[in-house]
Amino acid sequence: MRTSTRIAGALTGLTLTLGGAVLAAPAVRADIPACTRMAELAGATASDSVTAACGRGVVGDLQGCVTGLTGAGVAGGAATGACRAAAHEPR
Repeated sequence: MRTSTRIAGALTGLTLTLGGAVLAAPAVRADIPACTRMAELAGATASDSVTAACGRGVVGDLQGCVTGLTGAGVAGGAATGACRAAAHEPR
């Protein structure tokens, strides 16, 4: 078998494998900007700690998100609402 045929076959297999992984991946459901906006409206200043806390909300760590936002100066109820917003699809 010629080298060019082997390379073409290998690239085709790789493309099909990676394409299947992309199609099988779950849809991204995250809205960090909505979370950070809500946190800012509740009194927090935009910072890396607010973004990191909202990131925890995205992956389903609601308690970690709330703890991070309250540490950044967001009241408990507002922090919970912002973290719940992080877990939803962007609108």
